[in-house]
This record gives sequence, structure tokens and C-alpha cells, in this order.
Amino acid sequence: MSALPPKVARAGGPVLGGGRSPLRELPERLIEMLIRLCGWSAIFFVFGIFFFVFREGAPFLFHGLDLREFFTSTNWNPVSDTPHYGILGLLVGTLSVTVLAMLIAVPLGLGAAIYVSEFSTPKVREFLKIAVEMLAAIPSIVWGFIAYMMLNPLIIAATGAPIGLNILNAGIILALMSVPVIVSVSEDALKAVPDSYREAAVALGAGRWEIVYRVLFPAAKSGLLAAVLLGVGRAIGETMAVLMATGHANQIPTSILDRVQTLTATIAAELGETVQGDDHYRVLFVIGILLFAIAFAVNLTADLIVKGIRGKQNG
Repeated sequence: MSALPPKVARAGGPVLGGGRSPLRELPERLIEMLIRLCGWSAIFFVFGIFFFVFREGAPFLFHGLDLREFFTSTNWNPVSDTPHYGILGLLVGTLSVTVLAMLIAVPLGLGAAIYVSEFSTPKVREFLKIAVEMLAAIPSIVWGFIAYMMLNPLIIAATGAPIGLNILNAGIILALMSVPVIVSVSEDALKAVPDSYREAAVALGAGRWEIVYRVLFPAAKSGLLAAVLLGVGRAIGETMAVLMATGHANQIPTSILDRVQTLTATIAAELGETVQGDDHYRVLFVIGILLFAIAFAVNLTADLIVKGIRGKQNG
């Protein structure tokens, strides 16, 4: 039997010059360029947003703002004859609400993720995934209505507080809003652990909880940490629900039943009442710069922790 001609492919088609056609490579190059553009676009958008916020806030940040008063005073009164721009109360309010929300959301979210990943049946798993996705789809303003109309009277009746719009109310609402993010990312991290790890643990006689605690948690700790930090970012950045749930009072809280005011809620409540370009307008953008710095610090800390964990695992 004679050999096939060199110009004929074994599948029956001709080969142009023994290689791939430039016309066929063109779509692949375009797709590759599109993918690269999509990857870089996130960086461009982040820098673009930061540039816009910094441009609006920089004139007052470097010329006129007393940074000592800004970070150490609780006197936030930008519309008085002698304006004061102290955000200490806003910082403490934001921190207190976020910490309480995470104390509720992290155990609840991780527990739900463990159940969905390791203990539930396939039908229950699919139902719970849909329920979690629906929980994440509820608009924040609806959560604010729930906080105002439902949690407010419940907290008053249960605690005897004069008003139910306080840290406890906002912490519960933010926890419920953060749980879907924590559950989704944590469940993916647990599912990414190879089944061989579970099989080896079972072969050694480990129980189901021992597998979760001694095998899955150490193997998926990077993903679980990312889930928690995404929940923290969700809590810090929330605006409308917090504005409706906290009571919006600028003070240093002494208990979880005190009303507080947060950074994001301050921007949302006051930006529409300012004159573009005046000091009040620009100091709100300075608060936006501060929120960017907080988000950057949280992500940088997470990145360093994850790299340290991976380094120990590889070592």
C-alpha cells in the first residue's frame, strides 16, 4: 500500500503548507486578546474608581482637613457655623456593627457550608443552594425594611430597649446578608478538597466530624479564610440596610443596644444635601478614600495570611 501524499491530511482534508492557516489563527488571537482585556479591565476599573474618589477628596484632604480632629474627635457637625469633621464615632460604629455581624455570620455560614458539602443528600443540597442564592438576591433596601418593621419591635420586646434600631439589629441584618457569600465560597473550598483525603481519613478510622475538623479544615483553610474576608467586606460596604437598622446616631457605643452611625451610611445620608465642591462634599469623599484604605488593608492581610499558609503547606 502506497503512503498518503504529504499534502493530504489523514482525516481527508488538505494541509496548507504543512501548518495552520493564518486565517484560522486570527480568531484565536482575537479571543486571546479579549480574554486579556477582560482580565486587565478589573484592575483598570478599580484604579479608575479610586482616581475619581481621590480627585474629589484630595483638595480638602491636603488643604484644610485637620487629620488629628478627623481621627480622634466624635464631633461630626459639617453644617454648623464652625464645621467639625470628627469621624471617631463613625469608625467605632462601623467596627462594632461589623464585628457583631461576623460573630453571627461566620459560625452560621461555615456550619451551613459544612452541612451542604458533607452531610446533606443530593436533593437537599440542591434545595439549600437555591435557597442561599435567593437569600443573596434580596435587595439591601428590603433587608432595611425587615430591620425596621420586624426586628425593631422584636428587640424592644425582648430586651426592653427604648428603640430597636441599634447595633444588635444591624449586626443581625448584616450577618444574614453576609451568610450567602460565606456559604457559597466555603462550600466551593470544601468541595475542592480531593476525595482521596476523605478516603484516607475513613481508612484510618476517623469519624465524620473528625474528617471535617482534622482533614477538611486544614486542607481548605485558604478558601475558608477568603470566604470570611469576603463576608467582612460585604458587612463593611453595606449602606442602606445599615442606615435603616442602626438608628444613625453619632456616638461611642457602650452596649449592643446603643444606636450608632457608620461611615457608609453617613455618605449615603449626606451626599445628596451637599453643594458640589464645598468642604462638606469633599470630606465625604475623604471618607470614601478611608473606606478604600480599609478594604485594601483587609485584602492585603488576607493575601499575606493565605501565602503564609500555602508556604507552610508546601514546606
